[in-house]
Amino acid sequence: MTSEPLRRRRVISPRARRVRAIGVGSLAALLLVVLGFAVWANSPYQAEREATLEVFRNGGIQVAAVDEGILMTPLADSIDLPENPDGLVFIPGARVDAYAYLYQLSGIVEEQGVTVLITEPTLNLAFVDTRELDDLTSAAPHVDRWFVGGHSLGGVRACLMAEGSETEGLVLLGSYCANDLSASGLPVLSIAAENDGLTDLDTITESATLLPGDARFEVIEGANHAAFGDYGPQSGDGERTITSAQMREQLTALLVELLR
Repeated sequence: MTSEPLRRRRVISPRARRVRAIGVGSLAALLLVVLGFAVWANSPYQAEREATLEVFRNGGIQVAAVDEGILMTPLADSIDLPENPDGLVFIPGARVDAYAYLYQLSGIVEEQGVTVLITEPTLNLAFVDTRELDDLTSAAPHVDRWFVGGHSLGGVRACLMAEGSETEGLVLLGSYCANDLSASGLPVLSIAAENDGLTDLDTITESATLLPGDARFEVIEGANHAAFGDYGPQSGDGERTITSAQMREQLTALLVELLR
């Protein structure tokens, strides 16, 4: 009868232990960074309740949550709907709740019969959302002409989306383009806020060469970066001296001119 050979005990050198410890520590640090980023991205600026309810109470507008985002459509009983309806795909700023833009964009729905789709990007960040314009316009197949726009970094994403797509125009709210659309011939409306502390007028001016020569630039006095939505103050922003209702009125007037 033979006995089984004794198993040799594996000896780990001090250097191997250090390497293993560094590896485990690095992995733990990476996981903490990923977790922290996920928590940060999923903690958006929330829409203000009263502004949101104002839209839901509006008898001329229907609000629906669809796969593509938040859809605002005009109701035929309250407005003479145009024969060739227009639509606007709108991309929120980074970490801003999509519902925060309902009230400010509801004016063009109510007055012009425009359908508005506000996207809900993955992790509340426009650049994580890889959908193209055609993937979003399917939410309202009755619309004939689509415009695309966005606020802050959402506008930067809208510029990329407008490149090579069949869109009728581009709307930038407190935003700018990082890609060259100067030869696109695309109608562009860029609206800045006088007291914007996050996308200042110098940044918009410097990037103007990336837009067509006939792009229109407007500034809303008394507005700040967060005034393009209704989600409260934003860190690093300037002072706001106009009301939400005043902002909506001026924003609607400017958007109507482009959509006409």
